Amino acid sequence: MVMLVVVALVLALTGCTLRQDGEPASPRPVGPSPSTLATGGVTPTSGTTPPRADRRPAGLPGMPPLLDPQDVYAATRPGQLSPAVRGFPARVYVPNSASDTVDVIDQRTFTRIRRLRVGRQPQHVTPSWDLRTLWVGNNRGDSLTAIDPASGRGGRTVRVDDPYNLYFTPDGRRAIVVAEALGRLDFRDPHTMRLRHRLRVPCRGVDHLDFSADGRRLLASCEFSGHLLWVDVARERVVGVLRLARGAMPQDVKLAPDGGVYYVADLALGGVWVIHATRPRILGFVHTGLGAHGLYPSRDARYLYVSNRNEGSISLLSFATRKVVRTWQLPGGGSPDMGGVSADGRALWLAGRYHAQVYAIDTRTGRLLARIPVGAGPHGLCVYPQPGRYSLGHTGVFR
Repeated sequence: MVMLVVVALVLALTGCTLRQDGEPASPRPVGPSPSTLATGGVTPTSGTTPPRADRRPAGLPGMPPLLDPQDVYAATRPGQLSPAVRGFPARVYVPNSASDTVDVIDQRTFTRIRRLRVGRQPQHVTPSWDLRTLWVGNNRGDSLTAIDPASGRGGRTVRVDDPYNLYFTPDGRRAIVVAEALGRLDFRDPHTMRLRHRLRVPCRGVDHLDFSADGRRLLASCEFSGHLLWVDVARERVVGVLRLARGAMPQDVKLAPDGGVYYVADLALGGVWVIHATRPRILGFVHTGLGAHGLYPSRDARYLYVSNRNEGSISLLSFATRKVVRTWQLPGGGSPDMGGVSADGRALWLAGRYHAQVYAIDTRTGRLLARIPVGAGPHGLCVYPQPGRYSLGHTGVFR
């Protein structure tokens, strides 16, 4: 009885509840204060300090160990191409959601060299865990189309339900199809895409995610209900839920280099949430710009590029200070959305969602290198190849 009273008191102070499996769930909503939104700084949640990354050596069984426990991106430095991709030509693969096509762009000449017909409403182009295949998620076509990155040409099409997004577990044993409209994470065989397990999620609009440094948990965002979900990767079950501020619309998710926090873009509130990596806890909010959407680490893991879709800008957030250090404005405006960084780290490529364009941006100066016309509704483009030993999915999250 005494222990129950103590536990109840702790939960009341932290604002958390426990799920039936003993994990934390739904803490009370915490939102960005007006002063935070005005200054672009981080307002820590009361009584918290920045966490240190989990240093436990035991990761998800079968996951390749990190090259550097202090830096999850240590294997993605310029030029660190896997032997599996070294012969691939440098291309950008652009899914045009409103045209049912994928445009292939030569990174060197900034020209479109091919247009592939795919399924209905392609959303993202995703590298497979073994780096050898690119998968196009045809959302409304209920299918995945394979692209051979050696030739840049399309291959087989596999039937799957509602593939808004696609990820791979760090051990390479499962693909995770994010079935946004169906409210599910579907765990599948990473090669055949045969269904293994459907996980229904307690939120609306699940769409993006990233994995913890040890690979044992993932954090998923739910755009339409303003929730974040913690999922046990091995057990394939939800173990924690966090509700963000009223009106929040969480989007892309990226782990910090030291593995201590996640950053979550918020389209509606115009900034990035800072979330404790191991517990459902908000540590702060950083204002970046209207329509914050995509998140991409720089090749030296010093900055997080944040695409602000509704104001045509890209913010550089310092991982060291958790503050915006500069903002690049696209000349003539635009709608920068999803994309990635070139293998040498010198160019940031982003889809212009509402302008039927792709932008190439110099990461040293912020200068616009090219504005390339593509099909209608370009979305989750993939820059390929990129450094890394294996892919965790989306448009290219590598370890």
